[in-house]
Amino acid sequence: MKQFEVVEDPIDIHQYHEFAINEKQGAVCMFTGHVREWTKGTRTVHLEYEAYRPMAERKLAQIGEEISERWPGVITAIAHRIGKLEISDIAVVIVTSAPHRKDSYRANEYAIERIKEIVPIWKKEIWEDGAEWMGDQRQYHPDLEEK
Repeated sequence: MKQFEVVEDPIDIHQYHEFAINEKQGAVCMFTGHVREWTKGTRTVHLEYEAYRPMAERKLAQIGEEISERWPGVITAIAHRIGKLEISDIAVVIVTSAPHRKDSYRANEYAIERIKEIVPIWKKEIWEDGAEWMGDQRQYHPDLEEK
């Protein structure tokens, strides 16, 4: 397990939680993002995630560095899963620990927003009646080039 990683296997949230625990941390905030079945009235069958893994892991580490600068003393661990994910599977886990709870909460929310902004991970939603690549980075996905 690395502190910041992109994985293909189901995410074991406990290892990331354990990474963030020490005698100085009084608060731990864990966010897990799951595949949901319904979005705006459309039934999702499953999701497929792709990533440019080396850069994605560097960007996850960058987010950890940004958090350390903004909230000194916060420990961060992040994993994002790629491949085919079924309903209720965990797509991402973010664990932030801090001496006090407010920093842990704020750092955790910051992390998920930055992931969506800068990490090259793409999500394809597969519905009962079609599919579409989603997210801010989708214009960079080769399947979306204009024909």
